Order: sequence, then structure tokens, then C-alpha cells
Amino acid sequence: MPYIKPKDRSKYDAALDLLPVTIETKGDLEYCLMWVVRRFLSTRLRTYTNLHDAAYAADHVGHEIRRRFLDVREEEALAENGDVL
Repeated sequence: MPYIKPKDRSKYDAALDLLPVTIETKGDLEYCLMWVVRRFLSTRLRTYTNLHDAAYAADHVGHEIRRRFLDVREEEALAENGDVL
């Protein structure tokens, strides 16, 4: 997943900090993510490349969530409960 430099993050951080502390549901989360994708696409032509970039950015975030959080949780459960025999 591409990480951006700290100096480049500041233009997004202030706006993102305005989100509610708690995003209540998966639907709320999906709405917020789709809003960001639509904002990205609103300044671009609907070319294959731009649509592909938006879809794959969302997909890459999903992979990063799996790598950072789900895989860790899976290893914790394995350590707690043992492996499948």
C-alpha cells in the first residue's frame, strides 16, 4: 500500500478529523469510503485508467486491512485455540 509523506497528509488530516469519532455500522463505513472514491473521481474523466485506479485503491486498502489486522487476529486465535488437526 502506498504511504504518503507526512507533509502531504496534512491536506487530508483536518477534513478526516471532522468525521464522527465512531462510525456506527459497516454501511456507514462503506458510505464514507464511497464518498471519498466519488470525490476522487469527480475531478477526473471516467476513463478506464481512472476507474481502475479507484477500484484498485479500494481493493488495496482491503488487502492492507487483512495484512495488518485480520492476519494478526488469525494468529492470535491459532495460538489461543490450536491448529486444525
